Amino acid sequence: MARMVAVVLGLVLWMPGVSEASGTKLRIQYTGVVNLNEATVAQLDLLPGVGPKAAQRIIAWRQKRAFKRIEELVRVKGFGKKQFLKLKPYLTLEGPSSLKVEKVPVEEDEVRATGDATAKR
Repeated sequence: MARMVAVVLGLVLWMPGVSEASGTKLRIQYTGVVNLNEATVAQLDLLPGVGPKAAQRIIAWRQKRAFKRIEELVRVKGFGKKQFLKLKPYLTLEGPSSLKVEKVPVEEDEVRATGDATAKR
């Protein structure tokens, strides 16, 4: 009985995942914006490359002084110009935070444009 459980468990662990089995590659798509002056830690954490600690530093900064321009993010420890440029399309100072993160299939055209040699053609 124990041997049968081990065999079944081994097959379950060996079986490829759904995306792997179908050959579908996924990419992360970001839509919407985050209001730097009103967002919660969870909302800031959705930004690409921003974790809970960095989100907390943004909140600590804005508690001292509100952001007047999104470019002021580079004054927060851990956010340089390069990181800011990556985040800029998702930042705002007006309106509610509406950032959504989804995993979407990579279109074959996108794979060719990026030159990914592992794409199935």
